[in-house]
Amino acid sequence: MNQLTIATVADFLERFAPAALAEDWDNVGLLVGDKDQAAMRIMTCLTIAPATLAEAIAEHADLIVAHHPMPLRPIRRLTTESHDGRLLLRLAGAGIAVYSPHTAFDSAREGINRRLAEGLGLIGIEPLTPSANDSDVGVGRMGRLPAPMRLDEMAKHVGHFLRVERLQIVGAAEAMVTTVAVGCGSAGELISLAKQRGCDAFVSGEARFHACLEAESDGIGLILAGHYASERFAVEQLALVLAEQFPAATMWASRRERDPIDWIDVGLATRIASERG
Repeated sequence: MNQLTIATVADFLERFAPAALAEDWDNVGLLVGDKDQAAMRIMTCLTIAPATLAEAIAEHADLIVAHHPMPLRPIRRLTTESHDGRLLLRLAGAGIAVYSPHTAFDSAREGINRRLAEGLGLIGIEPLTPSANDSDVGVGRMGRLPAPMRLDEMAKHVGHFLRVERLQIVGAAEAMVTTVAVGCGSAGELISLAKQRGCDAFVSGEARFHACLEAESDGIGLILAGHYASERFAVEQLALVLAEQFPAATMWASRRERDPIDWIDVGLATRIASERG
């Protein structure tokens, strides 16, 4: 039996999340490595960082399928003086290849936004901006709730699916929500489009302050679950997809990856109340 190669895995990922769906500014596909190299141990992760790279090296991974590209932008010097340079040199030294589907995976037929919409129980799901060639792919997703619910109830629903205990909302907690749009990661630029498409709420990972003001002004509820949470679940599912497609290889989603952003209770409200005495 022929050994599985990086080229074979890359070809499958290109069919699964075609590069043509990626945003113009993005950097997707096989970014590091030799396509003829064996790919018998594959790890998925959201981002290549010191912890995920250390895991890949310790577990003798041949390929990392990282949602976020490494590198994203062109670099002029490959030295240990930069964050990306240090990681890329370690990757090359360990002989680990990198494939990134990024925004192509966001918009694919079975991509992150579709999976997020399905995970939230939406029905009648369709892209916010369908592709000219295929109405089942495109930017973002929108759909209807089986029954209307309050914005704060919808937020709890989002938190339950994405396994987060804290999230942010913009809008009146008691506002009723029927039609919902989703955009994983940082997708605040889709808020106005969601409003135009008749959505009552928009679910994303994060948004700029002015995008939040825009949502408040337009009367569309905004639910922000965190960039990490809005996408990490999908790279876990991607490991299962790859395992089914290539059963002879070992696949896993990074076990060391964590959200770099944490919440702490600084007791501010108690201190202010005490000062106002």
